[in-house]
Amino acid sequence: MAEARTHFRTCHLCEAMCGIAIDLEGDRITAIRGDHDDPFSRGHICPKAVALQDVHHDPDRLRRPLRRRAAGWEEVGWEEALSEAAQRLAAIQKAHGRNAVAMYQGNPVVHNHGALLFGQVLLKNLGSRSRFSATSVDQLPQMLASLLMFGHQLLLPIPDLDRTDFFLILGANPLASNGSLMTAPGVEKRLRAIQARGGRVVVVDPRRSETAAIADRHLPIRPGADALLLAALLHTLFEERLARAGRLSEFTDGLEVLADAVKRFPAEAVADPTGIPATAIRELARDFAAAPTAVAYGRVGVCTQEFGGLACWLVNALNLVTGNLDRVGGSMFPRPAADLVAFADRIGQRGHFDKGRSRVRGLPEFSGEWPVAVLAEEIETEGPGQIRALVVSSGNPVLSAPNGPRLEHALGKLDYMVAIDLYLNETTRHANLILPPTFALERSHYDLVFHLLAVRNTAKYSAPLFPPPADAKHDWQIQLELATRLEAARDGHRWRAALKRKLLSWLGPDGAVALLLRLGPYGAGLLPFAGGLTLRKLKRSPHGIDFGPLEPALPSRLSTRKRIELCPPQLLADLERLQAAWQPAVSGALQLIGRRDLRSNNSWMHNSERLVKGRDRCTLLMHPDDASARGLRDGEPVRVASRAGAVEAALQVSTDMRPGVVSLPHGWGHHRPGTRLRVASGRAGVSLNDVTDERLVDPLSGTARLNGVPVEVCAAG
Repeated sequence: MAEARTHFRTCHLCEAMCGIAIDLEGDRITAIRGDHDDPFSRGHICPKAVALQDVHHDPDRLRRPLRRRAAGWEEVGWEEALSEAAQRLAAIQKAHGRNAVAMYQGNPVVHNHGALLFGQVLLKNLGSRSRFSATSVDQLPQMLASLLMFGHQLLLPIPDLDRTDFFLILGANPLASNGSLMTAPGVEKRLRAIQARGGRVVVVDPRRSETAAIADRHLPIRPGADALLLAALLHTLFEERLARAGRLSEFTDGLEVLADAVKRFPAEAVADPTGIPATAIRELARDFAAAPTAVAYGRVGVCTQEFGGLACWLVNALNLVTGNLDRVGGSMFPRPAADLVAFADRIGQRGHFDKGRSRVRGLPEFSGEWPVAVLAEEIETEGPGQIRALVVSSGNPVLSAPNGPRLEHALGKLDYMVAIDLYLNETTRHANLILPPTFALERSHYDLVFHLLAVRNTAKYSAPLFPPPADAKHDWQIQLELATRLEAARDGHRWRAALKRKLLSWLGPDGAVALLLRLGPYGAGLLPFAGGLTLRKLKRSPHGIDFGPLEPALPSRLSTRKRIELCPPQLLADLERLQAAWQPAVSGALQLIGRRDLRSNNSWMHNSERLVKGRDRCTLLMHPDDASARGLRDGEPVRVASRAGAVEAALQVSTDMRPGVVSLPHGWGHHRPGTRLRVASGRAGVSLNDVTDERLVDPLSGTARLNGVPVEVCAAG
């Protein structure tokens, strides 16, 4: 009989960092369950973690490189594939310049410390300004607000969820996301604990989401009006002398400027465009100010809208002017064991904004990246700097970027494309080469990013569960090989490239983590026998180590002048656009928003039968009044159309929706031909981003507007 054992690790499928226990008999997984000894997640688990075994054993998962030929795909060896990729990319850069080769990094990169660290090596060796990532369809406005206010793009304030008395949630559904830019495993228990200790949870969302359903109050706002609501809350606080920044005023510039700037946004003026009565707005402001501790938190619905940059700034401002920033029970700054904020400070990489504008449309760069909304036009538009080749790392932008049909058409025009991915999917089917990395259970794991966003200070390292096959490569090995081979092929630096490959292979991602842990706040430093945290000590704690709750960290944690810039000029000036743009809503207009499902995070999870079985979750939600006005019935197919395109989905009539607003989930659309996703293609659904519009962005940050897209809905056919 095979030996039974249990492997402990962190689930990497979303931001919650849940500890899991994987039971095995020999090499066969018999169960995946929550790890009750994990000091952070304490046994919590969601359906996604159980599906790790499905991805690991998935027959559709690629194990060897694929090369596209006219007759179809063929398997090739690693040496041949890597050499071809480097030579083709080098030739394009020699002929058309460094910027002719672009790189796109998808969401899974930040869940993989090897891909995250060595992706930077590849980007540096590419030497291209044509850089894109999922950041600009997700959290860029929050990073921008942190950069302009606190001096560092990664110094993101996190709700002290376990000690707050009043939790205001805007545009987020943590019961479905497990928390986002707020790593909080078992978030439902944490929210109910607020209520159990006499606190309140208030949700602002156009839909009565799963989180809104358990909240003490739900305010159904019109999509994209969050910045107006926040400005009105601040106006009430200043007008009624409820603003009390406390000790924060000692190192904050701009309190009086902000008070003057929000005078134009009284609750009565924003009631109609927000859809929230003035009395409710003023009551919310008073309740927030009166709570012993309070914290406001905004997420994807706040970020991916026309005024995302303003809304994220005003969330921070609301916490600050009520004295709830850097305060127990308020919005705080974690101290991760591997501190990327402090490390970036040391090397002067705090982030930057608007140092250049995109070639075609003139949207601003952010920390060296262009908004993904401009990727298609940068491929299609001829002239100096045109993108002619693309490297995609763990991303599926055809389904995640605005106007997916235009982007997939543009991908077909590339001279060359390389994809580092587990699957032949809607994006990678356009590649010339697909280089498949190992899956998570075959590699070590440390969450460099999500410990930085956690509601409690912990650390945990996960060893590989299975050894990788002899002919397999990790993401970081593929990226390092591409980087050094490209340098040798393009620049002729063969000896330098070989030395770099050898040194970085010796260090590896675990070596980099070991160094960061030693240099971190709990670390042993560089002396060999000093006390403190090391990777070796962390490995001896398979359930993780608890360093305690969040603690006040300002002003020492601030990166530059040790002062907070409450009113950055770029954000202050954008209030003019906010004031000018909002008019009373046009009767009969429909606005499309997205939504998230607990069983879904990235599109490749739809290839797990256990995650997609059951009822159809790719439906269009619509309020009964809107359905009746259009003669539509529950369950029938309807056509959703915008300037960008149209899709058909089953109608789900629901009073959870605000009138005038409809909702489709993200990540579906597996009907495209030429993929190898047998389960997903059988439950294809439709892509939200086939009807979102790449022309609609937040002009301040360049972030795609994925919420509040104007659409028409009618019966299909």
